[in-house]
Amino acid sequence: MKPPTSATPESLLASASLRIDRVDAEWLLLHALQQPHGWLFAHRNDPLDPVVASAFDTLVRRRMVGEPVAYLTGTRGFWSLALEVDPAVLIPRPETELLVELALDRLSAREPLRVADLGTGSGAIALAIAHERPLARVVGVDASVAALELAGRNARRLDLPNVAFRAGDWCEPLHGEHYDLVASNPPYIATGDPHLSRGDLRFEPAMALASGIDGLDAIRRIVRDAPAHLAPHGWLLLEHGWEQGAAVRALMQEAGLCDIATHQDLEHRDRVTLGRSRS
Repeated sequence: MKPPTSATPESLLASASLRIDRVDAEWLLLHALQQPHGWLFAHRNDPLDPVVASAFDTLVRRRMVGEPVAYLTGTRGFWSLALEVDPAVLIPRPETELLVELALDRLSAREPLRVADLGTGSGAIALAIAHERPLARVVGVDASVAALELAGRNARRLDLPNVAFRAGDWCEPLHGEHYDLVASNPPYIATGDPHLSRGDLRFEPAMALASGIDGLDAIRRIVRDAPAHLAPHGWLLLEHGWEQGAAVRALMQEAGLCDIATHQDLEHRDRVTLGRSRS
C-alpha cells in the first residue's frame, strides 16, 4: 500500500501497526527520518516528506517478510553502546549482557589485565569490557573478515583504543599468549534445530548460530584449548543454551578448571558458565 502524500508520523505508524509490531514501526520510522526517539512526541502530527514516507513503507515491507529491525536500521544497542550491525554478524542480545556483568566482576578497574573475546562478531562483548575497563587490553577474535571489519569500525567510532581484533578460529590467534579472562558467546544451537528457520534467525549468519548435532562443538573446542591461554587463576566464561549448563560444567571440570558455576538469566534459565584456572 503506497503511503499517502499527506501522511503524518501518527498516520503512518497506525497503518504500519496493522502489519508489524508498533515498537518496530517506530524504530523504522525514526531511522527513515534520521531522528532520535524523542522527536515523535513533538512532531507526531506534522506532515511528512513523501520521500520519507515511501522509504518507511519499504522498510515496513522488508520487516513483514522477517528481516530483523537491527539489520534494517544498521544499529543495535548493547550494554551502554550503540553498535553498527549488518548480516555478517549475529545481532547482540540483552541476555549476553550477563556475560559482560560476570566478566567485569572478575576484572579489576585498577589493573592492566588482558582479556580475549572469542567469536567477537560486532565486537559487542569486547567493546563493552574495553569501555568499562579502560586499563584492560582486549583482543577480539573472529574467523569472519567481514565481522572483524565491522567490529573495527565500532571500536573506532566509540574511540576505544584498548581493543584490537584478530582473524582466526577461536584460540588459534592467541598462540603463546595468556589472558586474565577469556569470554565467548559461541554458536550453541544444534544443527537442524527448527528455530533456525524461523523469525530473525533466518537472516543471521549460520556459522554464528549452529554448532554440531548437539550445539556443543564450538564450546568443546574452546573449553579444550582456552585453559592453555589462561594466566594463573584466569577465568573462562561461556554463554550457552538454557539446557546446556550441566554439559558445559562437565566439560570445564574435565579440562581441569575449578570454581565452576552456572549463572541464570532474568528468566531463571542457565545462561553463562564459568571456571577458573587452578594455577
